[in-house]
Amino acid sequence: MTAHHPSRRNILKSAGGVLAAAPTAAAAGDGFGLHIVDRNENDPRMWYYRFRTDAIGWDPGVNVLLPDDYHWSGRTYPVLYLLHGGLEDFITFDAHHDIRGLTAGKRLIVVMPDGGRAGWYSNPVSSNAGPRNWEHFHMAQLLPWVEANFRTYAEYDGRAVSGFSMGGFGALKYAAKYYGHFASVSAHSGPASLRGANGAVTHWANLSSAAVELNGGSVYGMPFWDEARVSADNPIQRIESYRHKRVFLVAGTSPEDIQGYANESVVLETQREFKANLDRVGIPHDSHEVSGGHYVRRDLLERDINGVVARLRKA
Repeated sequence: MTAHHPSRRNILKSAGGVLAAAPTAAAAGDGFGLHIVDRNENDPRMWYYRFRTDAIGWDPGVNVLLPDDYHWSGRTYPVLYLLHGGLEDFITFDAHHDIRGLTAGKRLIVVMPDGGRAGWYSNPVSSNAGPRNWEHFHMAQLLPWVEANFRTYAEYDGRAVSGFSMGGFGALKYAAKYYGHFASVSAHSGPASLRGANGAVTHWANLSSAAVELNGGSVYGMPFWDEARVSADNPIQRIESYRHKRVFLVAGTSPEDIQGYANESVVLETQREFKANLDRVGIPHDSHEVSGGHYVRRDLLERDINGVVARLRKA
């Protein structure tokens, strides 16, 4: 039950607020194929976990940012899954983008998981570096673990997904491929088509993953693509899956290089193609083409977070 339900309020009142004060997430434990090997729950808002999982050949980390009133309110909260870009990790939004400040006073849980230096939020076609099944880790293990261990709305209107660059692609992919999971999706300089720009994004994913993630393996197959996998993961080929969702898009207009494999012009081109397809079938979106290259824009990240809070079920 949620805190705003009358019977819940009566229970809390009669118990003298004891239930509301209980740190219910402090007992977060193993489950869903995850085993906690390191954790820190000392910070009142930012809780850290590191997991052992058969899905990944090393122990990925996750930051869970709690609302200011989580420990005493007794409320149930919506959740934003916030995905980092290439060559980044689970601490990036805390270390570089002031995610604590941007969410201060907002009743929203933010989950920031590792996604690999070039994992592309996918289960790769091949790996020479051990398992790197990031999609399985996030969707089959981490998401149900979060909902079992924190007071969250485990429903469509209780979840959003957003990300930067590679993470923006991951957000678009997860929102479409797992249609009933997320009511809001956002891509900050995230490419929106694997086949657009003459397949530049698929080549980008394959080259970057081979170089820094999979020891010569690849996300989508080299030299020949696994065409079924590309189609299944391609946001622009799943346009109808964005209907009834909040869609938020950001792309820069300067051709800044990205990791030596592509540039912001590719992101812009694929987002424009994606938006044209949304417009063609009458799916609304909030999109922004802004000056500059490939980086997170604080003002638009703040606008995105405010939009997530407005769209999702209220705590």
